[in-house]
Amino acid sequence: MSPLFTPPAPGRTPDPSLAHRRCEATVTLTDAHGEPLSGVEVTVEQVRHAFSFGCTGFELIDWVNGRSRDPEYDDAFAEHWLALFDTVTLPFYWGSFEPEQGADRTQELLRTAEWFAQHGVRTKGHPLVWHTVSAPWLLQKPLEEVEQLLRARIRREVTSFAGVIDTWDAINEVVIMPVFTAEDNAITRLAHVKGRVEMMRIAFEEARAANPRATLLLNDFDMSTAYECLIEAALEAGIRIDKLGLQSHMHQGPWGEEKTQQVLERFSRYNIPLHFTETTILSGSAVPEHIVDLNDWQVSAEDWPSTPEGEEIQAEEIEAHYRRLVAHPSVEAITYWGLPDRGMWLNAPGGMLRRDGTPKPAYHRLRELLRSEWWLPETALRADDEGRIRFSGFLGDYRVTAGGESAQLSLETSGNAELSVQMLA
Repeated sequence: MSPLFTPPAPGRTPDPSLAHRRCEATVTLTDAHGEPLSGVEVTVEQVRHAFSFGCTGFELIDWVNGRSRDPEYDDAFAEHWLALFDTVTLPFYWGSFEPEQGADRTQELLRTAEWFAQHGVRTKGHPLVWHTVSAPWLLQKPLEEVEQLLRARIRREVTSFAGVIDTWDAINEVVIMPVFTAEDNAITRLAHVKGRVEMMRIAFEEARAANPRATLLLNDFDMSTAYECLIEAALEAGIRIDKLGLQSHMHQGPWGEEKTQQVLERFSRYNIPLHFTETTILSGSAVPEHIVDLNDWQVSAEDWPSTPEGEEIQAEEIEAHYRRLVAHPSVEAITYWGLPDRGMWLNAPGGMLRRDGTPKPAYHRLRELLRSEWWLPETALRADDEGRIRFSGFLGDYRVTAGGESAQLSLETSGNAELSVQMLA
């Protein structure tokens, strides 16, 4: 699978609001002896953004593991996925990961994570601790044992996947965890006794002990001051949060400029990088405003279609949302919560592929943004007498090729940078 990347439109002027995402690079090319490669013809091409543009990869687990029910659809889906995203979120909900005690899905998730990694995709696990989709068999255990099993589960997953998955949503939706009433589960029972801070401590400290190199997120959908209070309580308790996860499911209408900027201002003040971990924007009708818990909106896929008008609105809103977030220096990642309408949470028309697998306007609009406007395609250059080439690009990973040899380089800081690359020939 080799997605074709469209070159930027001729004469396009770089967006000044994205200067913090760009680098003016001067690269000196040398041979194996350290001598400059004067006057050689060189090609430079971008491989991946430093910014994480992600999506869930739940839909590809069966396909990767040889259980596809619709190979033609899944083959095309994988092509569409890889042509757009560079970071994948994989599911570790305890109840589905280990539906019976001791019968876990480690091997199939490991194969899936390795498949994505082999295609240059960064990987993330979601989540280590959550009250929803909790393992049902935990309800038969006393709370002391539930805590022991939870600690062991965190250590097991983080250890088993270390080196393949090193980024985790350590704990999910803690704001409502101790008071969750939609269903009885052992994690809510434990949180009611331990409290929010201690539940966070269990998640972060066990994961950190299992893999000190792991990147650990606190993740929540609650954008009220309750989440701010939770963050402050965690920090005061000495819990180290690597990234703050902010969910932006827009089933009741797009956030728009004002709300998005308010959220960014409020949560960037902690000086912890922001990851927009779960984003959904619909191409059909919105959930009515009187619905408080989105899970209460039970509609069939047939009764909640994607519409032509809705698809145009979705494309506009997705582009605007991504532009706003990438323009803010605190944001490091955006994960779209499901590429296809088929199997979308709540049966919502929130994907960028229709149920038949064809791309909506939003897919094309986002691909143009990520792989054209914000992308350096293969570019031909010639080194000067001192073996130097100069190019401007977004922060990220690049491939430099000269004389049949290729080398990798990364643009890691904005502004001007001077780098040296040794070509082995």
